[in-house]
Amino acid sequence: MFIDIFLKPHAYLDPGSGSLLIQMILALSLGAGAFISIYWKKIKGLLNRNKPSDDSENDPTEIQDELDNAN
Repeated sequence: MFIDIFLKPHAYLDPGSGSLLIQMILALSLGAGAFISIYWKKIKGLLNRNKPSDDSENDPTEIQDELDNAN
């Protein structure tokens, strides 16, 4: 009888444990999505190291220089 206590599992998963597991999976996936969306340019830059990034399209100082040179 004494050995029987140690051989039987006494754990179970109740609905609260399943809910916690679902919340953890959702939080992990949403957190990963937010991380990727915030740091997308840096991630893309790491993957495309050989190609220079073309951020000069939206640079307001270069647009102003082009307007000054046109006059």
